[in-house]
Amino acid sequence: MHRQRVLVTGGSGFIAGHCILQLLEQGYEVRSTIRSLAQEAAVRTVLADAGMICGNRLSFCAADLLFDQGWAEAVHDVGAVLHVASPVRPGHVEQEDNVIVPAREGTLRVLRAARAAGVKRVVLTSAFHAVGWGRGHDDRVFTEQDWTNLDGPGVDAYGKSKTLAERAAWDFIAAEGRTIELTTMLPVAVMGPVMGRDISGANHIIQRMLDGAMPAVPNLFIPIVDVRDVAQAHILAMEHASAAGERFLLSNGPALALREIGTVVRDSAGASGKRVPTRTIPDPVLRALALIKPDLRAFVPDLGYSKKTSNEKARRILGWAPRMPAEAIAAAARSMVEMRLLKA
Repeated sequence: MHRQRVLVTGGSGFIAGHCILQLLEQGYEVRSTIRSLAQEAAVRTVLADAGMICGNRLSFCAADLLFDQGWAEAVHDVGAVLHVASPVRPGHVEQEDNVIVPAREGTLRVLRAARAAGVKRVVLTSAFHAVGWGRGHDDRVFTEQDWTNLDGPGVDAYGKSKTLAERAAWDFIAAEGRTIELTTMLPVAVMGPVMGRDISGANHIIQRMLDGAMPAVPNLFIPIVDVRDVAQAHILAMEHASAAGERFLLSNGPALALREIGTVVRDSAGASGKRVPTRTIPDPVLRALALIKPDLRAFVPDLGYSKKTSNEKARRILGWAPRMPAEAIAAAARSMVEMRLLKA
């Protein structure tokens, strides 16, 4: 007996791919959107290489966040939607609307289609970028009660896109959601086993360390969560009745200094870890470099600051029990080495 059909948006993505794998393992029928059906064979190959089972229970449809076409078909006869698709471009972006508009308008497009189709619940992938940016350095522990201050220091286009998209989603539910239920997920930096040849999200940090593209590390601290645990949390949020109308911060443990991340990467990568940096860039040097390198400016406000996060709510309501950050880092590094994704 197959379980309900679930729509996962952006099936070629990192988090979405792990959601698809776990949904299929748990007996769900899965439909996924991709921007063009010409991608389907490649996406299926990536999922199969990652250990997909019951691929016959997975189907695809074409839909783009910027256009209405395809979304009515995508949500037809599905019980829940995991809306994962969104542009992921942290750092300096020349045209911020290229990130913000697809995130916000795409989220509303998915919600409208889901409401029209009578979908019961939408689980939206937001981010810690909608919670923990634009604040001064204090000893606060960030929780789901917090929202990013868009006018504060260090807020990049990606942070704006995630904050504005999630705000728009909650406003939509409050004003015209009718019977649809919304739950939002707020993962910190997502690392873990790569899928295919595209390296996404915070895994870029590990790739740059292994490639020698990061000769020294800034004095930054990164809170980390494993992609496999993020996918599991999405499914738990879809299944738990008490998750309706809630935000969930997905984090685990204290933020790690980049040099600590480097130590785990070096220890996990064997001979491929020889280029991982061991030196830290002094803060004044990075501040000076940021004056001439726009892509470094977003880092300056958080130099030396370790953000504290709480996952108590996800543990309590969802029964979520994530891996330690070092497991995510090591799995990411090993997968990059095994799949030969690094420069010679």
